[in-house]
Amino acid sequence: MPKILPISDLRNNFNQISEICHNDNQPVYITKNGKGDLVVTSHKYFEKLQAKLELYEKLAVAEAQVENGEATITHDQLFNELRSRYGGK
Repeated sequence: MPKILPISDLRNNFNQISEICHNDNQPVYITKNGKGDLVVTSHKYFEKLQAKLELYEKLAVAEAQVENGEATITHDQLFNELRSRYGGK
């Protein structure tokens, strides 16, 4: 369940909000005059979201390449190439 708090809580209870973000590993939504204004989250959670976004962007590029008929390789070909490059088994 998302945590939604007024902006006054951000000013008056910053340490408590920080603790919520870190302990629940979820963002806290801040309202101003009854409307959404900010999202506060821990650095760890933000980095996780950024990594997901980068992955989704790479997947979108790969899907577009497949749709455009660009050459692809199989899973086995990829892993064989990685193993030969990095000396794996």
